[in-house]
Amino acid sequence: MMKKSSTKNARILYEYAKYLREAKQLDDSTIDGVMKSINRFEEATNYLDFKKFRDKHVIAFKKQLLNSKSMVTGDKLSKATVLTTMRHMKGFFQFLVTQKGYRAKINYSDIEYFNLSEKDTRIANTKRKRNVATVEQVLQTLGSMPCDTILEMRDRALLAFVLLTGARDGAVASVKIKHVDLAEKSFYQDARDVNTKFSKTFTTYFFPVGELPPKVLTEWIEYLIKELGYKQNDPLFPKTKLAHNKNQQFEVAGLLKEHWSNATPIRKVFKQAFEAVGLPYFNPHSFRNTLVRLGENLCQTPEEFKAWSQNLGHESVLTSFYSYGDVPDYKQAELLRKLSKPAESTSSDMEEQFMQFKQFQKMMEKK
Repeated sequence: MMKKSSTKNARILYEYAKYLREAKQLDDSTIDGVMKSINRFEEATNYLDFKKFRDKHVIAFKKQLLNSKSMVTGDKLSKATVLTTMRHMKGFFQFLVTQKGYRAKINYSDIEYFNLSEKDTRIANTKRKRNVATVEQVLQTLGSMPCDTILEMRDRALLAFVLLTGARDGAVASVKIKHVDLAEKSFYQDARDVNTKFSKTFTTYFFPVGELPPKVLTEWIEYLIKELGYKQNDPLFPKTKLAHNKNQQFEVAGLLKEHWSNATPIRKVFKQAFEAVGLPYFNPHSFRNTLVRLGENLCQTPEEFKAWSQNLGHESVLTSFYSYGDVPDYKQAELLRKLSKPAESTSSDMEEQFMQFKQFQKMMEKK
């Protein structure tokens, strides 16, 4: 029978969670990830008292983790997941050796065993090519989504809203009607109400992605207010209301004037929408990649791309370049295709690109 976590372990875990929240200022989702890693270690060591920690426990845990399978995919855990888990554990035990009652019990050198090999670390840190939808694919999906029921209308407006704003799913789950200004075509991401990254407040203006998305969103907001009597403080995307039918089984019974507690329902909507038109699943966050690529094509100057980047909530355009859209890969293919053409047909175009790049460099140097 599996032992339960000891009282002593539970107490120090509580202290560590408090330390991460108050001292390190990490958000709850990040802390949950750390605690999940620690729980993996506890399960693997049969809930060993942390004071009895030795290097042999790390060696066995690492071996087990590298051979474990993901409960989601059924494949071996990715090296990135293993690396993240090891970093979480290393940070935890580095905290433990500073705590009374643990200093004399734990050898600091044993904590170093949480390091992965250079090869595994390199594999874990390799940036993979992302699956990025085109705006055309998203519009095709949006146009095919049914809108006969109230839930179908909500789900359709949800997809339109994320394409228009590139908002993170946490922000989408917490947005209220009052945060959207249809006249200004904007989304005020007020950190007092909206779950934004790093609790940053900023305004996003609708991206130029065609006429259908703003039309769908406008019709949804008007329906909420005029037909359902929703107020400005009510959620833009209310959660699904479930009720028992005559067979005592749950069935959809409309909407609740409540926000989703997490982004899982949003991802489910996206998955079903893309599957219905025979496209691979593009998660909500990937729409930010889609919009970065669109910006690359539409923006003619560094200043324009800077404004585009700020609209996504990025302080620096470099965040847009290196964090989204696999820009280096994307540009690499484009430039190589140009270089394969006769020099005289591309020289002026390449010169213009070079001048724009120099402009961009100068702008960045002034920051």
